[in-house]
Amino acid sequence: MALREILYRSLSKLVYPTQTQVTRHFSTSQPSAAIILLSRLRVIDNSAIGVASRHKPPRCIHVYNKQRVGKVGDKVLVAIKGQKKKALIVGVKMPGARNTPKFDTNNIVLLEESGNPTGTRISVPIPSHLRKRQDLSKVLAVASKFV
Repeated sequence: MALREILYRSLSKLVYPTQTQVTRHFSTSQPSAAIILLSRLRVIDNSAIGVASRHKPPRCIHVYNKQRVGKVGDKVLVAIKGQKKKALIVGVKMPGARNTPKFDTNNIVLLEESGNPTGTRISVPIPSHLRKRQDLSKVLAVASKFV
């Protein structure tokens, strides 16, 4: 009887093979909480160069702070349509401090060298805690909606 069970078990394994699990290796590092080098950005003002860059998104090439990590309200240098432009970060994907909104995309507003916004209108809401900063008064004057 024992020999019959052994033969049955060995034959059933040939007919019904056990499923093997496929293991996949992927990165488990945490996503960045803000804008870093080569992050994809979205221009939210109506400047001509910002509207023309819809198919190839602009990329961050420098962040103007010591940590080299940009959060809402920081200025960055952006590569857009073969040019280098300064921009202001007005929204990031990852949640920041408490009571700050989280956006679907990394939003920027293009700036001229003098600090004035390049466009005349901002199409999406920007965080209301930027109103406290006096150096952004010209950008805030162009914005119509705040969150």
